[in-house]
Amino acid sequence: MSDAIKIRNLAWRAGRDFAIRDLAMTVPTGAIYGFLGPNGSGKTTTIRLMLGMQQASDGSIEVLGHSVPRQAHKALARIGYVPERLHLYQGLTVEESVRYHRAFFPTFDATEAERLRKRFGLREDALVAKLSKGEAGKLMMLLALSQRAELLVLDEPTDGLDPVIRREVLSALVEYVDGAKATVFISSHLVHEQERICDWIGVMDGGRLIAELPMQEFRSGIKRLRVHKAPVSRDATPFALLSRETPTQHLEEWVVRGWQPEMQEWFARVGAEVRDVQDLDLEESFVELLRGSRVATTTETR
Repeated sequence: MSDAIKIRNLAWRAGRDFAIRDLAMTVPTGAIYGFLGPNGSGKTTTIRLMLGMQQASDGSIEVLGHSVPRQAHKALARIGYVPERLHLYQGLTVEESVRYHRAFFPTFDATEAERLRKRFGLREDALVAKLSKGEAGKLMMLLALSQRAELLVLDEPTDGLDPVIRREVLSALVEYVDGAKATVFISSHLVHEQERICDWIGVMDGGRLIAELPMQEFRSGIKRLRVHKAPVSRDATPFALLSRETPTQHLEEWVVRGWQPEMQEWFARVGAEVRDVQDLDLEESFVELLRGSRVATTTETR
């Protein structure tokens, strides 16, 4: 099995205000796939569709070789899931939560759960209702990691956690992936966090997947160019032009996607000159990608 998740032509609508449209996504087996997007872009809805919690109006979903929602129960037995919101029984202690969760998963590793409990500094007798947000987040991650799952689906697992706890949780995640060779699908709007751990990136906005590519390609392919004597037309460029601004009379700044050094020849052919090529960090690239996509969508709908 080369792909842990395959989604094709997926459609889902919530009234008139929001829809998932023609969504296609591929998560390679063994990848740490960062699912990025602003709040309200459709990330959580996509995850709920992927896990069979909601049903699409069209398209197909395959998770770990199982068709969802028809075979969702088979897929879920092999998935560790951390939802966006706490889903633990408030009246249980940490120890009781571990025992309860263990009963549902034959692969659950009690020894690993105890090791993580000590590492995360969670008291066995602490009531879930009394846990801080950071402690609850660590407990949910502990439960998912202790399942020894083939696929981890994490929906904003570090949202609202302080930097120390966030680093601790992500460190445990990376160690698990290295040891178990598992696949991770992690949704977040914290772009800088994904840059450290992910090797694939998917970007969601307005119910559409606007980019899906290896992290290295994402990092290296989006550039800011300073262009002298820029051509008026943007037709037939060998790259995608995400934005174009004029900070001075004779220079323009272009943000492009899919840049390769040999593309400078295109500017020479149209009588322009690239004066500077600047790298963008992941957050800048993410913002520019969203901005370019929204401009294109606005143009299409006029």
